[in-house]
Amino acid sequence: MAGTPVHQRRIMQGTDILIGIDAGTSVIKAVSFDLQGRQLAAASVPNRYTTGPDGSATQNLRQTWEDCAAALRQLGDRIDNLATRTAALSVTAQGDGTWLVGRDGPVSDAWIWLDARAAPTVERLAQGDANRARFEATGTGLNTCQQGSQMAHMDTHAPELLDGAEVALHCKDWLYLNLTGIRATDPSEASFTFGNFRNRQYDDTVIAALGLTHRRNLLPEIVDGSEITHPLTAEAAARTGLRAGTPVSLGYVDMVMTALGAGVYGGAGDVACSTVGSTGVHLRAVAAPDVHLNAEGTGYVICLPIPGIVTQVQTNMAATLNLDWVLGMAAGIMSDMGHSVSHRDLVDHIEGWLAASRPGQIVYHPYISDAGERGPFVNADARAGFVGLAQHHRYPDMLRAVAEGLGMAMRDCYAAMGPLPSELRLTGGAARSRGLRGILSASLNAPVRVSERDEAGAAGAAMMAAVAIGAYPDMEACIGEWVTPLLGEAEAPDPDLVAAYARLFPAFTASRQALPPAWDALASARAAQTPLTRRLT
Repeated sequence: MAGTPVHQRRIMQGTDILIGIDAGTSVIKAVSFDLQGRQLAAASVPNRYTTGPDGSATQNLRQTWEDCAAALRQLGDRIDNLATRTAALSVTAQGDGTWLVGRDGPVSDAWIWLDARAAPTVERLAQGDANRARFEATGTGLNTCQQGSQMAHMDTHAPELLDGAEVALHCKDWLYLNLTGIRATDPSEASFTFGNFRNRQYDDTVIAALGLTHRRNLLPEIVDGSEITHPLTAEAAARTGLRAGTPVSLGYVDMVMTALGAGVYGGAGDVACSTVGSTGVHLRAVAAPDVHLNAEGTGYVICLPIPGIVTQVQTNMAATLNLDWVLGMAAGIMSDMGHSVSHRDLVDHIEGWLAASRPGQIVYHPYISDAGERGPFVNADARAGFVGLAQHHRYPDMLRAVAEGLGMAMRDCYAAMGPLPSELRLTGGAARSRGLRGILSASLNAPVRVSERDEAGAAGAAMMAAVAIGAYPDMEACIGEWVTPLLGEAEAPDPDLVAAYARLFPAFTASRQALPPAWDALASARAAQTPLTRRLT
């Protein structure tokens, strides 16, 4: 596979734009930036996938490419002379999942990261003697999201899918194939699924632990998009409206592209980056030899496009979804009383409710998702709940406890990765609330900085293209211009809140560790319900 190495390239004359493609689970975006990192325009197309009662979550490969091409054409409508001005483009996308391609194209719809059908295979593999060695190499706990788990499940239950494939790709890899004609994957997804984060290569021990040695031929070549690009094909140029031959960079997985664009790396001290939206994603950048692998075997280790640097990652299944739930309860009660309010109306009251309540009085475990929790522990039966309610507590106290639960869960995740960080860079919905930022900051006893970057994932991908074409000598230089100037002033934690949450966290962890038998019993009770019982309740 011949690509163009960075030292042989020059920026094409007259070009002044980089394009980042971020093909997420909800939306496929194409975003343009100038060479100094200023966002110029964005276009998006809703993503489409299908779920089934068997736990399946699938996505049509050809439709995904059509939607990506449509987003690029829309971007061209918003930027004059986009095709001739584009110096390079890069693509990132939703992670994990299995996108099988055969000789004549897609074998079937992709199993995306939401697909849960591999659960029994994950349980079997996790109990195997080789699983710890697999974890030590990848730094990543097994779960149903991953391509390795899904392929192992297919190999047992639907081998015809793998038999008909020539290569197993991820979403961004599939889009890269359509853009360049090259079948490849990147070091991040290759190493946390099938390889070793220390050398960024496939690892035979890992592949054997998954029972997939005989399927190794399906694993594509690994390409680092900050070092190698491939030209946009004439066919892709016709579909996207761009110029044939434009350099295309294969980005890393969207999780670390977003963190890179938001500031997970750069600055003094132990910096971390959290995206606190519907789910919570918590990352810290460390040198590969300094990775802390927890005894539980959970989390991810995902390479950054910086030599020797990786991210440790823990993810909460639900973050601001917990706030949506507690606000929804209030909205429902008011509606029953004939007073309709919007979600926005209630969000505007959060700061007042926080001010009307005392910190650190109630423990709330934010496991509101029907799928349980995955970080820093894995338990599909985990559920949310309050500990410590008393008759004098009112709604503001409960709302504060829910918000503090997000901070405690964040601290739980970072504690599983080693010492708490000295600075937190924050993105997502929680970043917009000063009260929530204060809770998260005090939970970690670390100052918080908020990134002003609107499209951090697309920016992270475009940064790789910027380095690949020689616009910057290395990623550190690119970060200095694209990321650091967009970080807000550091907001120091409130010392009184820090003290309150230092006292609250032991109660949070002690109750969390004691609850699994109760969660198990509740799961059994739910499973024992008859359809009639469910209707009556």
